[in-house]
Amino acid sequence: QVQLVESGGGLVQAGGSLRLSCAASGLTFSRLAMGWFRQAPGKEREFVTFINWNAGNSYYADSVKGRFTISRDNAKNTVYLQMNSLKPEDTAVYYCAGGCSGHECYIFHEYDYRGQGTQVTVSS
Repeated sequence: QVQLVESGGGLVQAGGSLRLSCAASGLTFSRLAMGWFRQAPGKEREFVTFINWNAGNSYYADSVKGRFTISRDNAKNTVYLQMNSLKPEDTAVYYCAGGCSGHECYIFHEYDYRGQGTQVTVSS
């Protein structure tokens, strides 16, 4: 059974940091590109970042570039999202997803596997 389980969300003040984790099981994690998406209240889900299978390349939405960093540990089947300099507009449910190719990696429903999400709330 494939599972992607996000953790690390919570409440943080503006300017603070959080690190999200996504633990994968039941799949060949080391062969998969992994991504993070988010959905704020009343808004559509949006792309945040993705990283390719060997961490050789990563891509970011302009809104998080320079503040967020995606990384992965293939030995632990885990992908991380380090979020620094958080802003109230970063408040959202953050979702991890795995298994995509090319431009599919910018579209949540194109991923083969998707997590249930973790809430991040940034207070002003």
